Amino acid sequence: MNVKSRLLPILFLTISYNFSFSQKVSDIGNIGAEMTSFTHPSWSEQSNIYEVNLRQYSSQGTFKGFEKSLPRLKKMGVQILWFMPINPIGIEGRKMTSSDLGSYYAVMNYKEVNPEFGTMADWKELVQHAHRLGFKVIIDWVPNHTSPDNPWIKSHPDFYKHDSSGNTVYDADYTDTRNLNYDNRELRDSMINVMEFWIKDTKIDGFRCDHVDPIPADFWKECITDLRKIKDVFMLAESENPKFHYAGFDATYAWNIMWATVDIAQGKHSLSLLDSVLNQNFLTFPKNAERMYFTSDHDENSWNGTEFEKYGDAYKTFAVFSQTMYESVPLIYSGQEAPNKKRLKFFVRDSINWDHYAMAPFYNTLLHLRKKDEALAADAAYKKIPTANDDAIFAYMRQKGKHKIVVVLNLSAEPQRFTIKENEVYGNPLNVFTLKKEKLFKNHVYEMKPWDYLVYEY
Repeated sequence: MNVKSRLLPILFLTISYNFSFSQKVSDIGNIGAEMTSFTHPSWSEQSNIYEVNLRQYSSQGTFKGFEKSLPRLKKMGVQILWFMPINPIGIEGRKMTSSDLGSYYAVMNYKEVNPEFGTMADWKELVQHAHRLGFKVIIDWVPNHTSPDNPWIKSHPDFYKHDSSGNTVYDADYTDTRNLNYDNRELRDSMINVMEFWIKDTKIDGFRCDHVDPIPADFWKECITDLRKIKDVFMLAESENPKFHYAGFDATYAWNIMWATVDIAQGKHSLSLLDSVLNQNFLTFPKNAERMYFTSDHDENSWNGTEFEKYGDAYKTFAVFSQTMYESVPLIYSGQEAPNKKRLKFFVRDSINWDHYAMAPFYNTLLHLRKKDEALAADAAYKKIPTANDDAIFAYMRQKGKHKIVVVLNLSAEPQRFTIKENEVYGNPLNVFTLKKEKLFKNHVYEMKPWDYLVYEY
């Protein structure tokens, strides 16, 4: 829901992380002494996420309209389908006019589907079809607030936060929402109940939980524990706070890493920033915590710009990075495989142009490589590889057991020549994009074009 903006200049990112880390660690105590073991659904470690913007996905903007794309997405290698909120949208307080379709994130009823998309029967049929093809399905869940015309407003006014005058409250300018009060025991039970409904009745496989930071971590620990008594669900938190991993979430957002890559692509900062941010993340987050890496999502695309606006000629380079990095469960947003080059409007119908699928082979290569090679699993080892040109070249190795992947990225707008100073790289690996084996040896001189990328499978 939230429009992402930089809370601190990236220049001070490392400093801010050192400060926030002590804060975050202290917050963990709110969850209780017993910590989560950080085991994930077996299918998530080598998985990927595809975010579905139903309204804009097809000319129909419906469940049935999207369902036609399932075979194509299966062929491309997509594994987890994340649907933006499918609940009915409130009418009261809409940020635009009454004729607009409104924000997905102003939920009017937690147990129904938005008639804009179809019926509950349509949704169940879509989930069943997706499961038959091998997909996992998660839905976007909005736990922090509802629309002002949600029935809970009248039936359970104590479910909501109020100001000193007794009025329900909302954040910033989100006039189409009202904030929930997690100090209320009955609200907690009711929220868990409606989440259980979607697992039991529609057979989904988990949730992407919107704007979780204001919600107490102990609620999430209780909630996720209860949900996993029903099913081994996958839980993604829209947060960058490590405490939510201790509460049971499998994955959190890697915003700071994404913002660092944008600044490098735009020439605002040197490559050293990426090492600094990655190292701080590895120190801050618990072992085996999964992070969602991405170059675009619904917030980024609509409010901050497409990947082409943000990354320029480096859009493929950082897509490779997102798909191959340590601890990553990578995301692809609706239309990136087209590619979609426009900012999709948020409150009205603005269909993606699917005339071409020019980026589909690129993503096909990366998604299928991740699926078949354990070296790209979220928990596979990561090792930075030194080169003779580390000011421009970012190289690393992923390894698990006998499986090994080497990634070399030219993170500059200039051609580069260099050698690699790592014995483990030498050999006769497969270039996954050319499907040709290349002999690499100690004095092998690489020549890379601006923003070029190499991925080798051993």
